[in-house]
Amino acid sequence: MALRNKKTAILLVICQIVFIILFGVFVDYAPDADARHPGNSHDQNGTDHENNSLKMYYPMFQDVHVMIFVGFGFLMTFLRRYGFGAVGLNFLLAAFVIQWSLLVQAFFEVGQHGGGRFEIDVTTMLTSDFACAAVLISFGSLLGKASPIQLITMALIEIVIFTINEHIGVGLFSAVDVGGSMYVHAFGAYYGLAVARVLYKNSHKENPKEESNYHSDLFAMIGTIFLWMYWPSFNSALAPADDQHRAVLNTYLALAACCVVTFAISSLTDAKGHWDMVHIQNATLAGGVAVGTSADMMLHPFGALMVGSVAGMISTLGYKYLTPFMANRLKIHDTCGVHNLHGMPGVMAGVIGAIMAGIASTQEYEYEDIHEVFSLVQPGIGRSAMAQGAYQALALAVTLVFAIVTGALTGLLLRLKIFDQPEGGMIHDDAAWWGTPEDFTVEVVNGNKSAKGLMTEMEDK
Repeated sequence: MALRNKKTAILLVICQIVFIILFGVFVDYAPDADARHPGNSHDQNGTDHENNSLKMYYPMFQDVHVMIFVGFGFLMTFLRRYGFGAVGLNFLLAAFVIQWSLLVQAFFEVGQHGGGRFEIDVTTMLTSDFACAAVLISFGSLLGKASPIQLITMALIEIVIFTINEHIGVGLFSAVDVGGSMYVHAFGAYYGLAVARVLYKNSHKENPKEESNYHSDLFAMIGTIFLWMYWPSFNSALAPADDQHRAVLNTYLALAACCVVTFAISSLTDAKGHWDMVHIQNATLAGGVAVGTSADMMLHPFGALMVGSVAGMISTLGYKYLTPFMANRLKIHDTCGVHNLHGMPGVMAGVIGAIMAGIASTQEYEYEDIHEVFSLVQPGIGRSAMAQGAYQALALAVTLVFAIVTGALTGLLLRLKIFDQPEGGMIHDDAAWWGTPEDFTVEVVNGNKSAKGLMTEMEDK
């Protein structure tokens, strides 16, 4: 038991040392943060706080940061015996990915421009948090069923694939996805689901430890509320000027409609008309995902309400009917239901983005503004709106293929015994990995003792 846990610690120490060395070689401050930059000289009155990029982006960065560490972390605390793992491993993975994603970005940047250093500033902090979101979404599908060393290894691989896919979509196709619904949500969901399918065990299905209790569901609602409140920042953080304002409004309205429809569908699909806390914790957020790709486009307020309403309905029905079908028939056990919150709404967002790009015109956008939203669309000169729509659809298709294929290959690697996949009483149980207090009692479920019970017996022997 002790050796299994210490393998993770050794891997983390090795990775952190390597990160420090690579940052020393490849990474430096961007001009806005560099005291050596002439424009920042106090002697020449060059420092201009008003024009520093930190002033513009940091408030929204903090919103996104709260989503990553508080929102995602607490959303996953619904498992009654895996609260430490939900919040704690969320914390660890995000801190790990922040560093690794910056390095992977640096490798791409240096490789493309043939030397020099990768310069980091507040905008690269934002893109690193977006990369964290992709990994944490994948983590949600594996919650309680993967060991820490499996999760760290998955993060190392996933960030490389994530960056390649984003480079293809943004760099080669110029496909717009301001809220990351394709590149972050859909990718993270289907990558994680593919890993979950390959790692599937019969003990994952209908495990009583997967249940919640009253207090764990309340903690999970903390994550829901934080995510719901700050999602407009996630979808708009990197958009400029009126595009950013539009993205905030569209996300705000989509989330509101999604919440209302989720409550309605949840009640209508229950024999007693009760609300299901799983639906309320998760499906209420689907509108933020579904509007992400088109958030900065001229969707119009009524369009945002429609997108949020449909997303809420699809996500709630997914939790009610599709999740059990996937577990029973397809052997895809999705602990957090990321397919319903991130997968299907992410695909929906990509389709809406392709449609909105295809019908974009100078009647809806000023000439300069259409070029601002779609960088290659310039009527009479550059790419046509219809062509942009086709590239948007292509980016979605490539993202899904990349996620599923590479996720399955990653799952095959993680099946190796060296990665210590949890079995029996260790599944959905904090005691396998954490020091737990006395009130964390031993349970016997289907003949399997909890991890704490197994460890106690080993210590007694």
